[in-house]
Parts: sequence; C-alpha cells; structure tokens
Amino acid sequence: MKAAHFSSQELAKVLSHYDIGVIQQTRPIVAGNARAPKMMLASDRGHFLLKRRPHGKDDPRRIAFAHDVQKFLKKMLFPVAAIIPTKDEQSTILCLDKHIYELFEFITGSRFNGSESQTQDAGLQFARFHIELAAFTPHYKPLESNYHNSTIVLSQFDQAHALMKPKPTQDADRLIMKLRDIYTNCGLRIEKLGFAKYHCRTIHGDWHPGNMLFDEDKIVAVVDFDSLKIAPLEIDLANALLQFSLVGGRPNPADWPAYLDHDKISQFLTGCRKTTLASRYQPNTICDLMIEALLSEAIAPVAQTGNFGNVGGFEFLKMIYNKARWIEKHRTELEKMIA
Repeated sequence: MKAAHFSSQELAKVLSHYDIGVIQQTRPIVAGNARAPKMMLASDRGHFLLKRRPHGKDDPRRIAFAHDVQKFLKKMLFPVAAIIPTKDEQSTILCLDKHIYELFEFITGSRFNGSESQTQDAGLQFARFHIELAAFTPHYKPLESNYHNSTIVLSQFDQAHALMKPKPTQDADRLIMKLRDIYTNCGLRIEKLGFAKYHCRTIHGDWHPGNMLFDEDKIVAVVDFDSLKIAPLEIDLANALLQFSLVGGRPNPADWPAYLDHDKISQFLTGCRKTTLASRYQPNTICDLMIEALLSEAIAPVAQTGNFGNVGGFEFLKMIYNKARWIEKHRTELEKMIA
C-alpha cells in the first residue's frame, strides 16, 4: 500500500492556521500507520510534528479525550509532547477539508534498546501515568471495550479459521479450538476473582517499547495515545508486561521462541515498585490477562487476511499457542514475581 502524504497546497493551507514562525525545513516521517502522513517542520521557533488522522481514526470525541489526557499529563511534568493549538480558535484539533490535523512539539529521542535501565524507567513512567491520572476526570466518554472476555475476539477466531489456508498436514480446526479454549478459560478464571467489580480508570491501552522515545536511560516522550480507554489497571499492566517480555529475535515470527523474558518482567516491575502503584493492583489476575492480551492481539490480523504479514496464519498462531502454553506452565513462577 502506498503511504499517504501531504500535498504542497494542503501543507500550506494547514499551516496557515498555526502561528509557528517561518518554516525553514520540512521532512516526511515514515513511521506508524501508512495511512496517516507525518511531517517534521523546522521553523525559527522550534521543531514541530504535523499529523493527519486517517479515516476511521478520526472520531473528534476520542481525539479530544486523548488531547485532554496529554494536556493533563503535561501539566504534571509527565514526558509527553506539547500539543500546539490553532491561532484562531485555540483548538488542538484542526478540521479542514474532511480531514483532522494535529500539531505537536517535535521531541528528539532514540528507540528502546532493551537495557535494564530503560526497562525500569518504562515501568516507573507506567506507574507515574496511572498515579497522575487517578485525579483526571474525562470530559468526553472514552472507549470501555478491551481484550478481556471480548465477543469481538471470539468472533475473530471464527474469521481467522475461515481465511486461513493451512497445509494438508496442519490441523487448523484443532489449533483454533485450543486457542479459543485457552482464551475462554482465562476469562472465566479472571471473572471468578471478581474482576467485574474492579475499579476502572483511564488506561493507556498500548504501553509497549515502540510507543516511547528515550534519551540515554530515561523516557523523554510517550508518543501514542490512540488506545486510551476506561478499564481496570490490571488490563494495562498485563499488556505492558507482555509487550516488554516478548522474545522475537528471528526474522520469521513463526520461529519466535515460546518463552518470555523473565528479566524484562522483573526490571519493569522494579520500576513500578519505586512508586505506590504496586499496592493498587490485584496480581492474581495478571497471568491470565497476559494470555488474553497475547491471543487478542495475535488473532486480529489473521482474522483480516488469514495471515500475519507474509507469514501463514497457521504457522503464526502455532507460535502464539506455544507462548500461551509457556505462560500457563510457568504461572506459579510468574505470579511470585508479580505479587
């Protein structure tokens, strides 16, 4: 798919709504959603990042909710980019010619390098995110759906099954049945622990290494707030632990090993425990939620195409199954780390 881009006329029209000085340089940013063009702008007043929302990700109320969260966090000195308002209406959302635009402070940083110190800071900032937002009251109604006990995820198992093209020796029926059973049983165990009564709050929804920029050992910016929702803290923590501990290391995802990185889990939690967050979550749900998060994220792309990128759906989901089984087999050990 050809990446979306800004035309020169579009760029001039959009920038006429902002007061950021004389533009001296522009540079396209190739990252993230290919349908959402991004442009770095250098002016005599600093560096900025312009984004155009893709259709389907342009609900003004959801964007307004995300902006409210980011502005609140900025006031709390949390590492987020400032959002630049328009000069006329002082709005952080620019609606123009059936598109929505956002302008941010451009923050320079490096990607996650896997070090212990960066992993610990990711855990610390995760905890700060939740502690600060405990005092936040949303003005707009955010999403409340998540990966736990989701009817959408259950339907995606059926969709994936219908689209997969396994080899004659591959039993797709049995694999999908096993995955569905694991997902369902995790949900049942979680509900038996009273999860439906857990306190809900604003959560990030996608706390993973690719959504943050670092300067040496510290996070200088969390850069993606599109998955914000209202849910229990445990939903966010389980997904974060999963994302930081997944082990790939091989070009073909089907060849990724089953195990998770114990050290990354420990390091992330060490960062969390530098705050009071550890006393605010229930650890006995985390392993099952990690499995639910793993399966829900894996099944979605296969349900759309039958594949995961260039990897056959069966091969990819077999690897995911092995990871889910690894978490189940090491549940006792993991729960001791998390408690």
